[in-house]
Amino acid sequence: MTQRDLLSPERLRGVLLDVDGTLADSNLAHARAWSAALADEGFEKTPEEVFPLIGMGGDKLVPELTGLDAESEQGQRLTDGWVRHFRTLISNLRSTPGARALIEGLRARGLRVVLATSGEAEIVDALLRQIGLDDLKLERVSSSDVENSKPDPDLVKAGLHTLALPAGAALMVGDTPYDAEAARKAGVPCILLRCGGHPGVEGHDPLHDDPQALLAALDEEFPVE
Repeated sequence: MTQRDLLSPERLRGVLLDVDGTLADSNLAHARAWSAALADEGFEKTPEEVFPLIGMGGDKLVPELTGLDAESEQGQRLTDGWVRHFRTLISNLRSTPGARALIEGLRARGLRVVLATSGEAEIVDALLRQIGLDDLKLERVSSSDVENSKPDPDLVKAGLHTLALPAGAALMVGDTPYDAEAARKAGVPCILLRCGGHPGVEGHDPLHDDPQALLAALDEEFPVE
């Protein structure tokens, strides 16, 4: 499906937006927080080693990095440690270029917007406040609402349910290969952004630099009436 088809007013009725790396410049902070939480439990992983896995939820990331069950006692301590360390880093985070403008642009076209993020609900709340998007009162689904996080399709399917739309009328916007894989498994077309810094997005089509660039494409393909 071409970008013109993806953004066509005849097709598009709602959008699922990832948060970390897509709306918030937070991927490196997550990698640092996980690295610190791992060190607390005796696992030595640098932020650079963790970074390629950011975009997965803790249920996937913990076993990938440690071999532990994320639901085990130590696995839960790791997740709790990540939350604790990430909270100390939130005050330095900012929104990605054009994040608010993109959301407002989607809404101006009458599109439903739902956040679909692998982040824990409490972390998403704090992050949206920090980057100044909490006032938009966006509906959302997070890893707290589903059994399996990205790249499983649970979040995308839950987002579709919240949108009350079929997969063919929706679009996923993310910044990692895990967003694209989850969307594909749910049958939802996907656009990826480079602003999260994940090297695995290169080669995905369509691919844009940031929300601002995606909004420019939207202006071209789906003008506001």
